[in-house]
Amino acid sequence: MVGIASAVSRRRRVGANGFTLLELIVVMAIIGILATMAMPAMKNTPRKAREAVLKNNLFAIRDVIDQYHADQGYYPPTLEALEEEGYFRKIPRDPITDSSETWVLEYDTPDPDIEPAETDFGEYGAPGVIDVRSGSPRNSLNGDPYGEW
Repeated sequence: MVGIASAVSRRRRVGANGFTLLELIVVMAIIGILATMAMPAMKNTPRKAREAVLKNNLFAIRDVIDQYHADQGYYPPTLEALEEEGYFRKIPRDPITDSSETWVLEYDTPDPDIEPAETDFGEYGAPGVIDVRSGSPRNSLNGDPYGEW
């Protein structure tokens, strides 16, 4: 009896060092199920990141427009003027359209009943940029058009 017991315990010790094929298949199935559940949530991650960058860029541009107005007394004629006068190193790009040329600019409209003073439009003599929006026709993940941000 001693010989049979020692042979069985020897087999258990040898088999205890690894995993059975069934255990490996179960673990792989669980990993597959978890990966399948995570994929839809990760699908929109790059788009969420671009939307966050768009919000940040819009905030920065609007802030610089306000700074320019506070410094100069009038709004900038273009975004390029902000770059030329050192308010930006480079005009931020619209991450949705992947271009800095697609910004939609909103210009100051003078009141037709009031004669503008010479300083209202600065050296350019024309209304300046008061707001900026994305030039993308697409909608965000929550359904709002990017052009309305």
